[in-house]
Amino acid sequence: MSPLPFELQLALRYLRPKRTFVSVITLISIIGVMLGVAVLIIVISVMTGFDQELRKKILGFNPHLKVTSFNARAKIADHRELLEKVRANPNVTSVAPYIESHILLGVENTDGEERNYIPQYLRGVDPKNIAGIELIPKSMVDGEFNLRGKRVVIGITTARNNGIRVGDRVLLVSTREIEEHIQARKDENAAVPLPDDYEVAGIFDIGHYEYNAAFVITSLVEAQELYGYGDSVEGLFVKIKNAYDADAVRKELIQRIRGDTYISTWLEDHSMFLDALVVEKNMMFYLLFFIMIVAAFGIMSAQITFVVQKTREIGMLKALGASRLQIMWVFLSQSLMVGVMGVLAGFGLGLLAVSYRNEFLFAMRRLFKFELFPEKLYMFSKLPAVIVPQDVAIICGASLIICILAGLLPALNAARLHPIDALRHE
Repeated sequence: MSPLPFELQLALRYLRPKRTFVSVITLISIIGVMLGVAVLIIVISVMTGFDQELRKKILGFNPHLKVTSFNARAKIADHRELLEKVRANPNVTSVAPYIESHILLGVENTDGEERNYIPQYLRGVDPKNIAGIELIPKSMVDGEFNLRGKRVVIGITTARNNGIRVGDRVLLVSTREIEEHIQARKDENAAVPLPDDYEVAGIFDIGHYEYNAAFVITSLVEAQELYGYGDSVEGLFVKIKNAYDADAVRKELIQRIRGDTYISTWLEDHSMFLDALVVEKNMMFYLLFFIMIVAAFGIMSAQITFVVQKTREIGMLKALGASRLQIMWVFLSQSLMVGVMGVLAGFGLGLLAVSYRNEFLFAMRRLFKFELFPEKLYMFSKLPAVIVPQDVAIICGASLIICILAGLLPALNAARLHPIDALRHE
């Protein structure tokens, strides 16, 4: 005797491959479920990877909190006193003054006769206290993170686009110097300031296109001189123990500092990107789940056809004493097994595709000269993906439930058949 219930045995017997129209529909249903599950796993894993990778890059290149003047254009003169107040909070691990503003980066052409001027953001930091930009020293691909004297480090995209190498000299033209040039043109006796040149000490690759293409890093002292800040700074970079406690720590700091200051969190500063990713992930999940509904219709059509074909057998089973529930479970078991096979195949295909996603993209780029994942558009050099067990469980579980529900209506119709009517069926 087989240990399996007779309903399951009969369902397995009916599902054995045969060269019939129903077998073809069943195979198509399994493939539909497989593709639906695989696509959902791939898309949700990639969207989760985008979210986590973006947060990692943001937190590696930016502080958890920024303390600035309430007037965005004003400087902070007493930053040392403010720094000590912030540092006194037990949740704060490090605090560092900074200056960040627009700059023109002057690069010589290959002929050496003219210069190209590229708009960038200059970030001046204390080389001894790099709170908020810890990722940069770890991401140097050429040279070193050395900001002593008139030295800068730049992003790899800026370096590649302009042919800049470690050891090259570049000009930094601040907005203050541009204003002084404008004033000098009005006054013939005024001295015309000349921009200073800086040595490129290193090139970093954060893995995020925007940061690699738009930022120049120098020392706080040089930034203060460039913008005429004297001993003042633009604000403070604050790093805390847990980045996701930023809002609570901000409230504590506001109570302690008060005064004419404004504190922003990293979630606020980058809310547009982060919120957009969450919305896109949810929308993609719901839209792609329609693939499973289409596959469910395939299962339903196969089961309806199968019930019609097996009407006489259903009548025989009922005449031999099979209950309505047993008949219903025969056909529900078929839907269950189709769902299980499709979900398992989709699970394997999805994990395989996620594991070799970048190899596939690189192969497409080499063979067809077509970039499916443009770095300039998505801001990452590689396609990120993170498989979250909870997401995979929801996808597989919901897909299996849909498959079972797809077979419910045909199973109920089979269970309601009267034995005499079924046996008379031609």
